Amino acid sequence: MNNPPHWLQSLGNGLFTRLYLAQAINLLGDSLTWLGLALLAFELAGKESGSLLAGALTLRVLAFVVLSPIAGVLADRVDRKALMITTHIARMGIVCLFPFVTQIWQIYGLVLLLNVFSAFFTPTYTATIPLVTQPEERPGAIALSSATYQLLGVLGPGLAGGIAAWVGTRQVFFLDGLTFLIAAVLIMGLPGQKMVSQPQANTVQGKWQDIQTGSRCLWLDAPLRYALFLQLIAAIAGAEILVNTVGYVQGPLGLGQVEYGWLMAAFGIGATGASIGLGRLGRRFNSIIVMSLGALLITLAILPVTLMPLGGLVLLWTLAGMGQTFVNLPTQNLIADRVAVEIQGRVYGAHFAWSHLWWAFAYPLAGGLGRVAFPYHFLWSGLLSLVLLSIGYLVYRPQQLVQYQAGLWHDHEHHHQGEHYHSHPANPAISHSHLHFHSSLD
Repeated sequence: MNNPPHWLQSLGNGLFTRLYLAQAINLLGDSLTWLGLALLAFELAGKESGSLLAGALTLRVLAFVVLSPIAGVLADRVDRKALMITTHIARMGIVCLFPFVTQIWQIYGLVLLLNVFSAFFTPTYTATIPLVTQPEERPGAIALSSATYQLLGVLGPGLAGGIAAWVGTRQVFFLDGLTFLIAAVLIMGLPGQKMVSQPQANTVQGKWQDIQTGSRCLWLDAPLRYALFLQLIAAIAGAEILVNTVGYVQGPLGLGQVEYGWLMAAFGIGATGASIGLGRLGRRFNSIIVMSLGALLITLAILPVTLMPLGGLVLLWTLAGMGQTFVNLPTQNLIADRVAVEIQGRVYGAHFAWSHLWWAFAYPLAGGLGRVAFPYHFLWSGLLSLVLLSIGYLVYRPQQLVQYQAGLWHDHEHHHQGEHYHSHPANPAISHSHLHFHSSLD
């Protein structure tokens, strides 16, 4: 009997399979949520529905930026299984309130509340993958999760649209709630607790230090810092594609919604194919090289847009989708490889917040360029991304990072038993944690 492809071998792990199915159903639920929300927004706001949805997306990003670091702390301090179940049950209850909405302010309130719990689920899920997989399974597991995210991003809205046409605009939210319930039941089937054993931070200072740990780890580690910088570049180029493709297709190109759908499908298919490809390679690729290639790919893809017919744009958008994944997916592997498991929740939470902060900057930038530089906004975004990429090359020296030192970031409690080289006085009641990098050569 033939062995499954490398990127599917992680499904032989029953614990990961349960977690993965919960994520896939959760993503389907998200598609139902946002399609139902778009239909409900049009029902309530008519021509102003676009502004309503823009406000809802802004609330979504703000919730992720503010709360994801806190979610990361909780993921390291409590049972991750219980935390994921709680977020699913809470979201099930919230989406089942949407059918009863009659005012626009109610949509804003429910969207904010819904994404509060989404901000707690995603970093926790990502940080749980290393707990339920072996090191050799992990790249394939992360790649499969990424491919599913991208694939449902392409297919999910169409599937959700068919379901909404069948059951009705408001009734779709009840089906949405059912997906969250099913996902919660799957996670309930995971055996025992899924948590890391470590002391609790019982003071305000200790809790604040917990929140800071994830960001400090990202910014102190050169490879992770470089990865985060490349995600800024990918966000600028990606936001340009997501925000301005529809206007360019129906404006200068004089085409319609079908052609716009082809382009966005090409972007999603490129991202999905790249996820599968990286999953098949397993650990045979260097994360720094792949991330650098990805940032260059998505940058070059948007530079020549005004010179291309539709067929050329389909190819460019496919390459751009590949570039987006080449930047994002190796970053998750890099965190798993360079951060000790007991603080991975905090680092994944901080990473989720910082990456969404980049998008919070990139979306308005794309919108502004679309207004003031039409129809050459793709060129200007590409040039900005290219300048940043050049700066990153000079500052971070990726050719040297390729040989980065193997090891793990971790922190441990430090008790002050006497005077030492720190500036604060001796006090045996004071304790705090120190973040250290331990080389594999130590």
